[in-house]
Amino acid sequence: MIDETSAALPRPKKRLSPGLKLALEMGPLVLFFLANQKFGIFYATAALMAAVTLSLVVSYSITRHLPAMPVVTAIFVLIFGSLTFFLQDENFIKLKVTILYTLFGSALIGALWFDKLLLPAVFDSAFHLDDAGWRKLTLRWSFFFFFLAGLNEVVRRGVDTDVWVNFKVFGILPLTLLFALSQIPLMLRHEAKEGDGGEEPESHF
Repeated sequence: MIDETSAALPRPKKRLSPGLKLALEMGPLVLFFLANQKFGIFYATAALMAAVTLSLVVSYSITRHLPAMPVVTAIFVLIFGSLTFFLQDENFIKLKVTILYTLFGSALIGALWFDKLLLPAVFDSAFHLDDAGWRKLTLRWSFFFFFLAGLNEVVRRGVDTDVWVNFKVFGILPLTLLFALSQIPLMLRHEAKEGDGGEEPESHF
């Protein structure tokens, strides 16, 4: 006989293995870079659109849920990628990066202004921080996103398309990784401990 209390408890979310998660995040970028090297930016953009869609399908088939940031990113890739490919104007896919990071930064800091926290949802509950930690981390990530948006504008206006693709794959990604690693001390200082009486802040995304 099944215990009714146990049956009523929500099942824990299935999570991707670290290796598969990395492959799903990096795969579309690697394919974009390789396709641009061989076929040019327009076919590379089409390949990126297909890859991000496939990445979401694989992720959902395993976890039965989709984190907010990959979904928003995929939507922007599909919209600006379609404009790039069908209008044969590479400026759209370049501008996508600026608009996307500006949106991320604005959403984080705008929600914080209304006393809401989006970052826990962005990280998909992978980390557990106290309220002060989430707020500090939200401010830092929002300003970093604005920095990336501005940097992309400088690069896209000053170099040719092949150099911009290299910057997108080999510039933005390492910068993001270094920034994320630099936040570890803050996260360790504000890590929520079990039994400390603190509650995980409610996230809204």
